[in-house]
Amino acid sequence: DEYSAELCEGLDCRIVTYSMGDSATYSAKAVSYHPTSVEYELVSNSMLKHIKFNTGGKFSVYNSMCSVITAVELGLPIADVAEAVSSMKGIKGRAESVPTGRDFSIIIDYAHTPDGLKNILSTFSECKKNRLIVLFGCGGDRDAGKRPLMAQAGLVGADKVVLTADNPRTEDPNVILQDMQAGMTNEQYQRAHIEPARQTAIEYAVNQAAPDDIVVIAGKGHETYQEINHVRYDFDDSVILQNALKQAGRV
Repeated sequence: DEYSAELCEGLDCRIVTYSMGDSATYSAKAVSYHPTSVEYELVSNSMLKHIKFNTGGKFSVYNSMCSVITAVELGLPIADVAEAVSSMKGIKGRAESVPTGRDFSIIIDYAHTPDGLKNILSTFSECKKNRLIVLFGCGGDRDAGKRPLMAQAGLVGADKVVLTADNPRTEDPNVILQDMQAGMTNEQYQRAHIEPARQTAIEYAVNQAAPDDIVVIAGKGHETYQEINHVRYDFDDSVILQNALKQAGRV
């Protein structure tokens, strides 16, 4: 675009661009979004290669394109690069796919702000076949003004929300949840389930999952603790999820 052209003006090195459109050195074509991956054809004047990356969302197309193209431009064979990318695992707690062994998908993500929650839900709305369910809370001893905004981001972006605790720290989780519910309409209350205990909330979300649903567990991501009254207790969403799946007979 004109902005990119202006930035590149006067540079004495080769300029390489990439996009999901046509006006770039490399383009992603025939993009296919899945809850746990993205697939596309990487196209340039001299090549065409199928790329699969094991993290869902449009951002994963751009991230993987950047990595693949950098490697190719440095001289690595595209076949080797594509194979390496397809074998990569995602980053813990960042749009992390949790194996369920069933016909629904579960994603763990660190989104803990209204904007972050909005973005992750928008990402997975693009590939949902049935409902999008999201579970999240708000941290204690932090900006209380964002709490109803978080709830609204979830209610706008998902079909069903489960409101629960995050890291309550020195606050009462029930007070935090009351703040989150401020301004909710009757219709929104119908789509919301309130459960202060995060483990119980995760178990509820797993049991609610129907075929082709996507369940997003948001807020803690890579964290392996829950902070309550200055004490950090062992708590890993991915571990809790696996236990919940086993209890429900779903793995």
